[in-house]
Amino acid sequence: MIGDPAICQRVRGGHTEDMSKTFDELAEAYEAMIDWQKRLRNEEPLYRWLFERTGAKRVLDAACGTGHHAVMFRTWGLKVEGADASGAMIERCRARWGQSADLRWVVRGFDVAVEEEESLDVATCVGNSLALAGTMEVAALAMRQLLRAVRRGGAVLIHVLNLWRLEEGVCQWQKCRLADLAGQQNLIIKGVHRCGVRGYVDLLVTRLADQEPEMRSECTAFLGLEAADLESMAREGGAARVEIFGDYRREAYVRQASQDLIVVAWK
Repeated sequence: MIGDPAICQRVRGGHTEDMSKTFDELAEAYEAMIDWQKRLRNEEPLYRWLFERTGAKRVLDAACGTGHHAVMFRTWGLKVEGADASGAMIERCRARWGQSADLRWVVRGFDVAVEEEESLDVATCVGNSLALAGTMEVAALAMRQLLRAVRRGGAVLIHVLNLWRLEEGVCQWQKCRLADLAGQQNLIIKGVHRCGVRGYVDLLVTRLADQEPEMRSECTAFLGLEAADLESMAREGGAARVEIFGDYRREAYVRQASQDLIVVAWK
């Protein structure tokens, strides 16, 4: 994917193959970028609200990454499955968090059917993951598969970055962190920019050494999903009602201002 963001549109076997490979290779860097305590504190009220309204007992965290959301849900007494198309991510989850009857990890893309339809109370797909589907068709398929997995009265929660608040062509730098990766000091810089109807995540990982620094850069394209796109996908996938929010406090979504685009599709 280096230097060629369009490659992420190449999909094989229902999975965005090149995207999974990137996350396999950069799992430690993505983990190190995030202040997980701060992030989960910010997001927790929305999840608790949703789980209370659905009476949730069984939850799927699709595109679970390194598993922090799934583990948090498990500590609330829920039975949780974390699924991700990246085998490296799932191996990290199993090694770090373990596995039990109430917390299991599976390698599965969000566009692949869950074995038992209507077996879950809630399915979540957050962290801009659905926007990495590569095409609108794959994103719509993923929405259908997630809705099929939840029971009547359950819900699917989707979170993506609100691309439309970004100025055209200008990179908004979000992270600059020093991190120990594989026993060596690295500088990680992450930003995001918009070109037309596509967004791009810009990532630079620099290993700091006595000699010349070793650098790796990635530019990952993602879909510019509109609120209307997600609502249409949800209704076509079987949602009876759709709510749209602009952040995890459930404030109204404003296209030109909201940082997030969050959709709750009720089945």
